[in-house]
Amino acid sequence: MSSFSSAADAAGAAGLGGQQTGSQRGWGGCGSARMGWKPVEIGAVVLGFLFYWPVGVALIGLKIAQRRGYTVDQAVSAFRGKMSGFGMSGFSAAGAQAQWRPFSSSGNAAFDDWRNAELQRLEEERRKLDTAQREFAEHLNNLRRAKDREEFDRFMNARNQQGSTSV
Repeated sequence: MSSFSSAADAAGAAGLGGQQTGSQRGWGGCGSARMGWKPVEIGAVVLGFLFYWPVGVALIGLKIAQRRGYTVDQAVSAFRGKMSGFGMSGFSAAGAQAQWRPFSSSGNAAFDDWRNAELQRLEEERRKLDTAQREFAEHLNNLRRAKDREEFDRFMNARNQQGSTSV
């Protein structure tokens, strides 16, 4: 005699109409493939959010994918497939920068020429400011050295005068 694994199997074998129970429809229950949250999973999500929030979000996403019947590998590959449309090749910043072209052609040659001229002018202004900042830093450094030299000379003169009177 064989044992039945669920009440629905027993009802179906007995010819009681083949009606599905909640566990067979995927509502939850004893024989459901949809698993609830285990205390360890809840703790991992909470710790993930506490230490680094993307970890918590990823764990929740994996749990949702698991409830929909995906394996972890399937969920990760599906996520990477979705993110590839955003220029995120392999989750690297280099992939994102490779697709982002801030100064591509606008389609209007006159505007593009004006924009390039303005960018060159601004770059030249930036270089001038960098040069002025460097020169000012050198000037301040020279002033500090001169002040330090003056203080040192004053100290040495006072020391020499003190030394000559004590001998």
